[in-house]
Amino acid sequence: MRRFLCCVILLVSVICFPLSVSADNQAETEVSAAAYVVMDAATRSVIYESNAHEKLPMASTTKIMSTLICLESGDLDSEFTVDSDAIHIEGSSMGLVDGDIVTKRALCYGMLLPSGNDAAGAVAVRIAGSYSNFANLMNERAKSIGMENTHFVTPSGLHDDNHYSTAYDMGILTAQALRNDDFREICCKESAKVTFGNPPFERWLKNTNKLLASCEGVIGVKTGFTDEAGRCLVSACTRDDVTLICVTLNDKNDWNDHSQLYNLAFSSITAKHADMPEDIKLPVAGGEKSSVNLYAKNDVVYGETETSGSDVRWEIEAAPMLYAPVKADSIGGYLVHYCGEFEISRQPLYAANNVSYCESKDENKNAFEKISEKLREFFS
Repeated sequence: MRRFLCCVILLVSVICFPLSVSADNQAETEVSAAAYVVMDAATRSVIYESNAHEKLPMASTTKIMSTLICLESGDLDSEFTVDSDAIHIEGSSMGLVDGDIVTKRALCYGMLLPSGNDAAGAVAVRIAGSYSNFANLMNERAKSIGMENTHFVTPSGLHDDNHYSTAYDMGILTAQALRNDDFREICCKESAKVTFGNPPFERWLKNTNKLLASCEGVIGVKTGFTDEAGRCLVSACTRDDVTLICVTLNDKNDWNDHSQLYNLAFSSITAKHADMPEDIKLPVAGGEKSSVNLYAKNDVVYGETETSGSDVRWEIEAAPMLYAPVKADSIGGYLVHYCGEFEISRQPLYAANNVSYCESKDENKNAFEKISEKLREFFS
């Protein structure tokens, strides 16, 4: 009888007071999500995760990809009339009606803030002509990013059995999207004034992401919900120059889970500054000086835990030489940082000073001889 009572007490304790799980990379806090991941936005290094590679529906967080493709397509501010069939779609809306005149930029606000399914439909048809063609673009872009367990069917995230992703894949998608300045600017706004209509007029759109106002340092990114997917949330948070990404799929307590995970994750990482090249020089052909110094304007900062290091390296992409005249602060190449196989940062290298054109004293020398001479001077 005593043994039976002990078993009953133990069972009640487990049911009423679930244990917090602490594994190698599971958070030391209870998370109600079916799957989650916390990763460094720069290096994609995983800090905490559970079921991060399990394929699950991701609802309107899909619009991160739709918005990224739209922003990368260019011509963001030209006006056009929305396709009527594309905007008649169930669910959340930015308020488009037949005949509305919009821009791609306005549709991006409509996707990321009020999570407009009508905006996603309008983008898909404008860019690719149909939902299916746009899905092909989404899947091609996903493959290029490294999303190995994702398949897109709809631009909005409405449920389809063949439309799925993983917490990890949505994390690396967000890391890529945040490198786009337009995306980063849009997703961080609690509300924004956007112009569309027939004729176009200004109106306010409100962001569905409550974390922007409730969690320190949050800069986005996207909410999602369907009956099949449950509550889905992708967010990003910057503290002490380090940006982390958190993804929860099918999470009834997502606002609180993200806040707790960020507090825990930021307390366990150290901000690291990536190595930067020193004394970068590039030969200058036909100039009064044989070379010019190049410099980068920004540091590359990432988060690192005590148990995991990141293999961050840099490469310089530039032509073999520049040709005089060279203006100070003109772009002479690019500094690219990698973590493993992933490109994590790409920034211009600027000329540190002017280099004027200089006529050769020997006018009989051909161009090849002049360049060769300059190269010899530089490398000597």
